[in-house]
Amino acid sequence: MNTNKTFSKTTSLTEGCIWQQIIAFALPLFVGNLFQQLYNTADSLIVGNFLDSNALAAVSSSGNLIFLMVGFFQGISVGAGVVISKYYGAKDYQEVKKAVHTTVAFGLAAGIFLTIFGTLMTSHILIWMGTPADVLPESTIYFKIYFMGSLSFVMYNVFVGILQSIGDSRHPLIYLVISSVINILLDLLFVAVLGMGVGSAAVATILSQFISAFLCLYRLTCKSPDEYRVYIRQIRFDLPMLHQIIANGLPAGFQNSIISLANVIVQSNINKFGKMAVAGSGAYSKIEGFGFLPITCFAMALTTFISQNLGAKQYDRAKKGARFGILCSVIMAELVGVFIYFTIPTLIAAFNRTPEVIAYGTIHARITTLFYFLLSFSHCIAGILRGAGKAAVPMLTMLCFWCIVRVSYITIIVHFIPVIHVIFWAYPLTWSLSSIVFLIYFLKADWVHGFEK
Repeated sequence: MNTNKTFSKTTSLTEGCIWQQIIAFALPLFVGNLFQQLYNTADSLIVGNFLDSNALAAVSSSGNLIFLMVGFFQGISVGAGVVISKYYGAKDYQEVKKAVHTTVAFGLAAGIFLTIFGTLMTSHILIWMGTPADVLPESTIYFKIYFMGSLSFVMYNVFVGILQSIGDSRHPLIYLVISSVINILLDLLFVAVLGMGVGSAAVATILSQFISAFLCLYRLTCKSPDEYRVYIRQIRFDLPMLHQIIANGLPAGFQNSIISLANVIVQSNINKFGKMAVAGSGAYSKIEGFGFLPITCFAMALTTFISQNLGAKQYDRAKKGARFGILCSVIMAELVGVFIYFTIPTLIAAFNRTPEVIAYGTIHARITTLFYFLLSFSHCIAGILRGAGKAAVPMLTMLCFWCIVRVSYITIIVHFIPVIHVIFWAYPLTWSLSSIVFLIYFLKADWVHGFEK
């Protein structure tokens, strides 16, 4: 028992220096997200250099469609993390156990559903998106194979969510580094050495993702304290707990799905400009993922920090942590954005040296990168509000601006001004609008009290 208590204390975010704890928790998330992005980018880099522009377009445009399929379940996992963090911060370990095992059960059901649905619907969605005809065959192969391994990345996200919700961001980092290295090595083996084509890149991703999920499962079943250890025989749905998880996660899941659907519509408009536009914009999206690293790591850290401290009734501590996290994330995001702005042609050339591909990627980057601070602010406030149990606020705000306004703007303006620049400007425009609403809510609304309800 003493070991468990000691471990619980070291992973609790309700005690100690606020800025040190947030950075100590966010830093492994940052490095982990860095490797996750390398993990996601490896396919595009290797395919773009060893195959052709069609293959690069097939792989590098994958983000929006993949997130459309998995975003809802990731949102539910966020809700599960909030529930686990709340009970863990309150030291109610019996409820923590119920939440953990219900979350795992939900992940298994979601992974099986996504495998079936994604495999059957991929080709129809790609056609609906207006994927260029010369890209469609390789895109279909890549996505179908990718979604056959849905269980691996759903369960990986579930396991990582559990570990991070109790303050352990170090072990997920270690496992992610291992799987990232394996993914890159397998990509090189399958694509560069054996010449197996674009589908083999998806196979490499699935295999490495299963390894990281297994390592997380091993940690939770064999190496974790009893407070949140996973026991295989106890994996089942606890209906009241499932209701809590869904109540907290449904807004985030719905938000993810709607925003990703909007981005799929944006992608379908980019597709109209041809495969070079798809390849260039897709390559930038992989680079953009690195710019999002300080955004995502602080947003995730703030969700856990806020939910643990509000669960422990540390209200002033939650407010101070929120302000510090926002400031750090905004500054770091803008520094990264400036760096990408000036180096983007070289970065795009790492994926593909075709001048048209570089030109499209550069246009996209130089319209959006200097506005990363707005994206960071919106994500941080959304993370804080989710941690405070007010997930409906970021859901409605992002639904309004990142979906309805973004799609309406593109549909109307592109009709009259059919240039690709108009599409790219949709992002900073909608980031600005959401940031204004979030700022007003953050300053005027009492988002701290009422959490216990």
